[in-house]
Amino acid sequence: MSKQPSYPLAIFEAIVVNIVWASSFVFVKMALPELGPLTIGGLRYFLGFLILFPFLLRRKNPTVPSRQMWWRYFLIGISAYTIGNGATFWSLKYLPATTVSFLMGTITLMILFGGILWLRELPNRVQAGGIFITLAGTGMFFANGLRGGEPRGLGILAVGLLAFTLFGLLGRGAARDGSSDTLSLTAWPLALGGGIMLLLALLVEGLPQASLRTWGLIFWLAVVNTSLAYILYNHALRVLTAFQMNILLNLSPIWTALMSATLLDEFLTPWQWIGMLTVIVGVGLAQYRSKKPSPTLPIPVSD
Repeated sequence: MSKQPSYPLAIFEAIVVNIVWASSFVFVKMALPELGPLTIGGLRYFLGFLILFPFLLRRKNPTVPSRQMWWRYFLIGISAYTIGNGATFWSLKYLPATTVSFLMGTITLMILFGGILWLRELPNRVQAGGIFITLAGTGMFFANGLRGGEPRGLGILAVGLLAFTLFGLLGRGAARDGSSDTLSLTAWPLALGGGIMLLLALLVEGLPQASLRTWGLIFWLAVVNTSLAYILYNHALRVLTAFQMNILLNLSPIWTALMSATLLDEFLTPWQWIGMLTVIVGVGLAQYRSKKPSPTLPIPVSD
């Protein structure tokens, strides 16, 4: 079992993950002209697992996951990689990267309410205020970015958002109760979800053919945006609650927009800069922790 990080380290890990994942929307958009969305996702996540697999083999006294834990790995992998990211990548064929990044922010409220009902984690008043300020700022930031006439892309992305909500709750639950170490919690869902996605890609999109530049993007996505980022994500979840992690990820539209300005020729308006500052304030409030422990709801005990 890996060592639990300090709270400042967990925040730092989440910020690094935030910036890295913000680049995913841009890099996937750049790879889509040559590869299908399922192929990009399947290659990225299964390669990410292959990179981590040697580290699984080198561990001393490895523990064999129980049948129940394998089911949790399977559900996490399917929800995050096969459905969640698969739908997100697919939606990028119809929606701008900034629109997708903005809509990902709606996961925060879904995670918040799911965390209350399932994980019994309640935000304090300051944190709750920060959540709504962050969402308001994100809406301001992309007020002119949402365009009509894209119902197919929005419908596909909606499926992905629901799957990501389930992923956030399952991952936090496994990390909080210590039922799995960080490496296993990262690698095995990648193998299951990414493997299924890759098989679907071969059946639907055929054998991949792309330029060296696009293969370089896939390799970068597998090593940095997948293997490294998910290790940091799962490690930070040992301290951060599900809604704290996802409110931090609301910074992603800002980084995505800045990268898009350079790589995709998307530029910011003054109103979007105001929204960016509002988001930063909201995220800061959402990370406020009172001296008293955060309230929790009692977990029902079955008869």
